[in-house]
Amino acid sequence: MREKLRKEALVAARSQLDSYLEMNNHRKTPERYAILEAVFGINVHFSLDELSAYLVTEKNFPVSRPTLYNTMRLFLELRLVLRHNIQGKTKYEPCYNSGNHIHQVCTLCGKVTEIPAQLMENEFTQVKLKRFRPEAFAMYIYGVCSKCQAQLTRQKKTEKKQNKKIQRNEQR
Repeated sequence: MREKLRKEALVAARSQLDSYLEMNNHRKTPERYAILEAVFGINVHFSLDELSAYLVTEKNFPVSRPTLYNTMRLFLELRLVLRHNIQGKTKYEPCYNSGNHIHQVCTLCGKVTEIPAQLMENEFTQVKLKRFRPEAFAMYIYGVCSKCQAQLTRQKKTEKKQNKKIQRNEQR
């Protein structure tokens, strides 16, 4: 289901980009379309460095840093991507999932996962904002993911065992 949604969003984004470029007499460069496909191909929130690496390794299509920055600025303007500041780092995500959602951010490994925000949507729609028309919202919940939590638990158990051994050796 998610893959189908991603493909449909890519087609819509490509159409929107085509229209914009034609209306503004800009060139339809292969770099813009390669970046667009990469943005919708990455399955995680990404930085520009990660996007650049993805273009090189997965698409075999390196682009210059200025091209990448300028294209992402255009995509932001066209609302093809969203920009987030997560733990002091700039991350991007494609707008195929334009619905309201919640980001879970692991404070140890930095992994970002999304969960639907149905419970919060009712509260959000009832908020009255002056001179502002909200379109969507994103929420951030910071904590420790299950993988990091399991690793912490293992570390604590190992430390506890080592401390017991040290105490036994000291008592002898």
